[in-house]
Amino acid sequence: MDTKAVEYHVRGILKAIGEDPDREGLRETPRRVAKMYEEVFEGTKYSNHEIAEMFGKTFASDDMEQAGSVVVMRDISVFSYCEHHMALMYDMHVSVAYIPYGRVLGLSKIARICDMAAKRLQLQERLGHDIAEIISEATGSPDVGVLISGSHSCMTARGIKNVSARTVTKTFCGAFKTNTELQNLLEEK
Repeated sequence: MDTKAVEYHVRGILKAIGEDPDREGLRETPRRVAKMYEEVFEGTKYSNHEIAEMFGKTFASDDMEQAGSVVVMRDISVFSYCEHHMALMYDMHVSVAYIPYGRVLGLSKIARICDMAAKRLQLQERLGHDIAEIISEATGSPDVGVLISGSHSCMTARGIKNVSARTVTKTFCGAFKTNTELQNLLEEK
């Protein structure tokens, strides 16, 4: 990320909205925004494949495959930024489920995958697809489901200003596409 360019343009935005970027409260704002962007858009540095490799630590689970096991992790908190308005997508909760085929992913890796995929200018629909793709590659399982519920400040703080609106997206791959029992595992209990 070109942080100097971000600083330059943030300074220009401050001027464009009628602010004085040299006043005490704003002098450091361009640098702070550039530093924040480096952190919150870290995921733009990596492809889905690279994230799968980065967080793809798995453990043998041969006995789980025969038992018909499903791994489910609910209520993973993430945030992202809408690519249409660069507005915050917040209070987002991700639930992920997959059927292990000989390998299971370390549980913290599931949360890390969700977090890193969210650190991009994003659409919630694409975020679900990205998480499913990364989990599938990391685990070697074609059977993955992802449910995301979140609020979008492009809806709550501007435009319609509907503060109670939440968006729910579901991404189903493999057996999750047709098996309602598997789909229901993602729903909050």
